[in-house]
Amino acid sequence: MDKAQALNKLSQLFAQMPFNQLLAMEIKELDGESASIELPWSSQLIGNPQQQILHGGVISSLLDTVGGLLAAASVIDKFGPAEMLSAQSRLATLGTIDLRTDYLRPGKGERFIATAMLIRSGNKVCVCRMELHNDQGVQIAYGTGTYLVG
Repeated sequence: MDKAQALNKLSQLFAQMPFNQLLAMEIKELDGESASIELPWSSQLIGNPQQQILHGGVISSLLDTVGGLLAAASVIDKFGPAEMLSAQSRLATLGTIDLRTDYLRPGKGERFIATAMLIRSGNKVCVCRMELHNDQGVQIAYGTGTYLVG
């Protein structure tokens, strides 16, 4: 299995996760250095009924999800085709060690775009910087995630 096939398989696993399906998240971009997912607005995701804004937990979940997705992609990016089985076993234990979310503005919009950029990918730990914008390009939140990858 080459890297493109492994990233495709990762994308398929992402799409099959019940929580991701519940929120209707969709991958827009994924490689070893960056990732992007989108979420459509839904009234079921309201955190403040008066303001009709996205729940803070949904915002944090989006940031954590896109960061974790990038952490997994960064592991795949490090390995050659002969080492893909090793990459798969590492991904089986992937998890969030730490997540920081800074809320900047209310979550208003029709679509929300979460992006992640790789800061560092080591043998055991991966660190990502994430941002959440609405469909108008307004930044709603940013965060930093640390993920166990080995």
